Amino acid sequence: MSETGAKQYLIDAYYRMLERLKNSLDSASEKATPVIEQAISQAQEAATELGELSREEAERISQYLRRDIEDAAMFLNESGTELKDWLKFDLQMVEQHLAEIFRDSVDHTRLALTQLAQHANKLGEWRTGEITGIGTLQCKSCGESLNFHRISRIPPCPKCHNTTFRRQSTKQQ
Repeated sequence: MSETGAKQYLIDAYYRMLERLKNSLDSASEKATPVIEQAISQAQEAATELGELSREEAERISQYLRRDIEDAAMFLNESGTELKDWLKFDLQMVEQHLAEIFRDSVDHTRLALTQLAQHANKLGEWRTGEITGIGTLQCKSCGESLNFHRISRIPPCPKCHNTTFRRQSTKQQ
């Protein structure tokens, strides 16, 4: 598989796992934290069982998905603002279907994610080569902002070539 094909393969896997997470959460009870963990695990297992990903790849994509969902939920809980504020750009710029899935997944997690939000604070770091969902990352070295309008692999900072980032929120402006 070419490098470009391998990148798209993992991005597509993130998207499918996000869809499975949303579908699981749509039918979940209000016990959000264990349900979210179970839904992510089920999406991960499905990707492996269907032969879409190796166990290692599925685990890595699950970690990326968990990190992004936790980060969005933490921002929404702390700020009381809308998802579009976390994304830092107009949702119309994002593929409509992806925006709906992501918004629904975040809405299901928003109220009961205090523990996961604290965990996300500890993780709080995105690295070049990882896959991230929609939103804005800020270079930890020079402060340059990278906007992601679709699920993407994180490149090095275009300004300083640093490889570590944090989620940029409206509080950091």
